[in-house]
Amino acid sequence: MKGPVEIHLREAQAADAQNLLQLMQLLGSETEFIALDRFGMDLTPELLGHQLTAIEESPNNLLLVAETSTGALAGIASVTADSDPRTRHIGEVGIALLQEYWGVGLGSLMLDEVIYWAEQTEIIRRLELTVQVHNQRGIALYQKFDFSVEGTLVRGARADDGHFLDVWLMSRMID
Repeated sequence: MKGPVEIHLREAQAADAQNLLQLMQLLGSETEFIALDRFGMDLTPELLGHQLTAIEESPNNLLLVAETSTGALAGIASVTADSDPRTRHIGEVGIALLQEYWGVGLGSLMLDEVIYWAEQTEIIRRLELTVQVHNQRGIALYQKFDFSVEGTLVRGARADDGHFLDVWLMSRMID
């Protein structure tokens, strides 16, 4: 990051589709901590635009973008939930930031907003996520916000070089 940059969070909109695809491609090339490779999402901007509209209209799904003052996207935070009445209260959290924004508090800002949003929905009552055991920065962030480890998924992910990675399942109740 070159000098101070103003960043604001907002919900993603259909018009963000192309920029989101580019962001996801870049994120996938920067780190193995997310479940994308260097090719990013295999969607057309039109299809992603339709999905973004559906997310925006959903009462229990969220996609936030962190946008810089220049209009560039610096990261995303999502909550993905099912529409089934038996499981619609469970939101799976995902956060990904460009490396130049690691360690400056943006992850905390985004996770705080995700938790606040979940509390306001009156639908989401459990947030859960998976995190690679060696992702110490991510684990510290989630523990800071009272996520706790529920279990280990042995061989829950695979590194680019092919070796297996253990993954923790973490959760936080929303009361």
